[in-house]
Amino acid sequence: MQSIDAFPVLGQDAQPVDKIDLTDGVFSSAVKGSLVHRAVVMQRASTRQGTASTLGRGEVRGGGKKPWKQKHTGRARSGSSRSPIWRGGGTVFGPKPRSYSSALPKKMYRAALRGALTAKAGDGLLVLGDLVLPEMKTRELVKTLNNVGARGKVLLVIHEELADLIRIGKNVRNLKVIHGKDLNVYDVLWCEKLVVTKAELEQIQKIWV
Repeated sequence: MQSIDAFPVLGQDAQPVDKIDLTDGVFSSAVKGSLVHRAVVMQRASTRQGTASTLGRGEVRGGGKKPWKQKHTGRARSGSSRSPIWRGGGTVFGPKPRSYSSALPKKMYRAALRGALTAKAGDGLLVLGDLVLPEMKTRELVKTLNNVGARGKVLLVIHEELADLIRIGKNVRNLKVIHGKDLNVYDVLWCEKLVVTKAELEQIQKIWV
């Protein structure tokens, strides 16, 4: 693992151009697996639509008339053709629209994010001095990331002034481009390489300390 007191800052040619100190409160926190797991479950559950819906026997159309008389037919008694045991009948205890979102105290989520960042503070973290592309093209972004060794699943964290990178980054498989204020536990764990510009890393350390 790289020294936290002097983490290298790379240029776009992958050569060290500077160093930066990683804040102890962000990149050297305790990694509590159970807490990180709770944060991921909460985050993923909050994205579920919860729109699945079925009709019960009282909501299915038809079935108002008794199919046949109660006795003397030789068949089992039946009161409605929309009974759950009939074809076309209602569903028993089927899903209804609901919210899957759950709450997690803010301090706990922040602690989980710091734990996730700590886990990336070694080989999983790349800090760039700047990110300037010759052209605002997808191929130029991919070329730059390949140059610095960012391969596989990559999370690129940029300053708000570089918002155009979010647009061109959508064309690249296994690449997510976000702002530092949108940093979250799931994306940090999802990526194999966390790439951050130096200026944005300084902001992250102020926000999440």
